Amino acid sequence: MKFGAMNFPIKPVPDELRKIADLGFDYFELSLDPPCAHYAEINRIRTELSRTLEDCGMELICHLPTFVYTADLAPRIRKASLEEMIFSLKTAARLHAVKAVVHPPMLSGLGPFVPEKAAGLARESLATVVTEAEGLGIPLCLENMFPGYHTFFSPEHFIHVFEAFPGLQLTLDTGHANMGDPEGTRLFEFIRMFPDRIGHIHVSDNNGKQDEHLRVGSGSIDFEKFAGQIKKSGYNHTMTLEIFSPDPKDLIQSRDRMAELFS
Repeated sequence: MKFGAMNFPIKPVPDELRKIADLGFDYFELSLDPPCAHYAEINRIRTELSRTLEDCGMELICHLPTFVYTADLAPRIRKASLEEMIFSLKTAARLHAVKAVVHPPMLSGLGPFVPEKAAGLARESLATVVTEAEGLGIPLCLENMFPGYHTFFSPEHFIHVFEAFPGLQLTLDTGHANMGDPEGTRLFEFIRMFPDRIGHIHVSDNNGKQDEHLRVGSGSIDFEKFAGQIKKSGYNHTMTLEIFSPDPKDLIQSRDRMAELFS
């Protein structure tokens, strides 16, 4: 298993990259969000960033913009959000990213009140992003979300998407799967239903109510069971530790614990 960590987009990306490299991670997951990691800024520093990645011996995974609204009912908002996605994908391609993570289109605004219309717009936007990624040769991994997202939080929500897009993979997020699931079964249901579609993993812990991004072992997720099920699925590729703690020891301890479980 290769282990990576993500930048905090309010901080300069080269500094974040060097920090993560110094902590001994295998790759860098670049969250392409403003202000410091917007695609325009990344293109401006692309040569420096590529050189630093090479010097550190690190691969790159790109996380497409989080705070966009590609299923919004307003056409111009939807169009602008899609443009942010496409320009970010092109930037990922220029940086030779090995894969890209994408959040599914959220049913924003009044979308939850007209779910069929909003879901149709979501499918259209996702198809555009998938087609662009295929043209650029970047494997695309769709991330599972949480109930407040109104869609794409349950394994059943992914069935028709994976049927429609055979090349689309899953970013399995442990924290998202644990939210609003008091029985703690949703995470394992994803693995059971889509063992061959897992293309990337995000790891963090929480107590089932909020996306707390806690250190592994400090919430309610059964990571021993998780590791056992992932091993059975045959997945052994990339795992990003999304531990958003001010203390880097929490990130390191989480990485080391997952490495132990997968040894």
